[in-house]
Order: sequence, then structure tokens, then C-alpha cells
Amino acid sequence: MAMQATILLVEDNPDDERLAVRALRRANISAEILIARNGEEALATVFNVNCLPIVMILDLKLPKIDGLDVLRAIRSNAQTRLLPVVILTSSSEQRDIIDSYDLGANSYVRKPIEFDRFTDAVGQLAIYWTSINEPITLER
Repeated sequence: MAMQATILLVEDNPDDERLAVRALRRANISAEILIARNGEEALATVFNVNCLPIVMILDLKLPKIDGLDVLRAIRSNAQTRLLPVVILTSSSEQRDIIDSYDLGANSYVRKPIEFDRFTDAVGQLAIYWTSINEPITLER
């Protein structure tokens, strides 16, 4: 399964979703932005596309299926196990950080409360994963 210049943003909070999309646009990211508003939508999107996103930005506290279970499902599937996943969450719980890395998260970022810091963090994440990081090509 190949990767494409798409970012999958998994966020259930409409305000954080709008801020994140705005930050991605301000960072001049040309990648298409896909939105999933719960864990079920996130898994349906990842498992039903021909090309994987270049990165998934995943909140932990999600309805239907929580973020850790989404990450667990992605890492347990041969076709999606190498998909880069960045946890972007308001949780600073040590257990969430440890569990995220144990399950194979590529990065863990706590959502800044301040608007400018939030948009800067999301923009920098997107620039790194779409412009600096060297992606792998996953074939079916």
C-alpha cells in the first residue's frame, strides 16, 4: 500500500479540528487533509483507502474507539503497521504517554492551550512529516 500526500487528522473536538486545519493551511501544507471525528471513522478511513496517509495526527480521547485502541489496531495490521502516527492530545498523563509509545506512536505532543502555540505546534508537525521526514513506500 503506497503512501500519498494526505494527512489524516483524527479529532472529535470541533474547535481543535478547526484550529488544526487552520494551522495546516497557514503552514502552506499542500497535502490533502482528511478528517475523522472518532476512532471508528479513523480505522475505516485507514483500512479502506488505496493509499495510506503520509501521517495520522491522532487524539487519544475519542468517541466509539479511543485513540490507543486505534493505534493498537493500526500497529497490528501488516498493511498499516508502519504508518506514522503522531499523538496530539490534551492529556499529560504519564500512563497515556507510556502506552502510546509502547503501542508504537512515532511522537507524542501535548496540545498547547494558547492559540498561537497550538497552531505553531500543528504547523511544525505537518512540515516535518510532509517535507522533512523521508517516508517509506508501502506496497500491497
